[in-house]
Amino acid sequence: MSALFFTDRSGVDIKDVVFNDGVAVQIEQFLKEYRFKDVLEQYELPVNNKMLLYGKTGCGKTMTARAIAKELDRKIIVVNLASIVSSKLGETAKNVAALFKEVSYHDAVLFFDEFDTLGQVRDYDSRDSSEMKRVVNAILQLVDNFPSNSVLIAATNQIKMIDEALVRRFQLRLEFTSPAGETLDSYYDKLLTKYPAEFRNINRKYDISFAEAKNEVFTQVKNNIIQAELAKEGIN
Repeated sequence: MSALFFTDRSGVDIKDVVFNDGVAVQIEQFLKEYRFKDVLEQYELPVNNKMLLYGKTGCGKTMTARAIAKELDRKIIVVNLASIVSSKLGETAKNVAALFKEVSYHDAVLFFDEFDTLGQVRDYDSRDSSEMKRVVNAILQLVDNFPSNSVLIAATNQIKMIDEALVRRFQLRLEFTSPAGETLDSYYDKLLTKYPAEFRNINRKYDISFAEAKNEVFTQVKNNIIQAELAKEGIN
């Protein structure tokens, strides 16, 4: 069973994740509901526990899942899609069922990255259509019965690849977009503060993701440090 998932112990602080304004409001509301979960349940008000993160690669979806798990003080269980998806007829649906049965015993965050992969298993020849229906129906049933003491988070770069009925099962659907210039500037400033002032002079790029911006910072700061060391050695 352990081959179907693994526990990610690399926590991320929620303050280290940069959100666009709309997502920030929804995340804040989600965390407040869990803070006052017991009170809300006294009034028979359900607390949202299914979240779909979608949008451009590198804009913080995986970091968000990790940060939410840490903020809620729960372990995050990452689905191993390579083990879930099988070329054998019927095995993918069975693996999904086995996964949900196992995780129902955990007070945890279950995280599906590249969730659309389950909608792209198209190598079953003439049996493809019936197999896909079997997989989607299995996921629909299991999401509907997902335990209220756990949190389900799915992330995708291609939301259009996911069955609409499945998308509707998620109470929260958060779109991650490319950060605006002002947001990227704040992110650059945050990343650069840990380095001495003489190494912070970089060429800032825009219209890129947070992941791409981080790579730019690392590359250019490393080059600044190397150039400074070469200068000490009298090498231009």
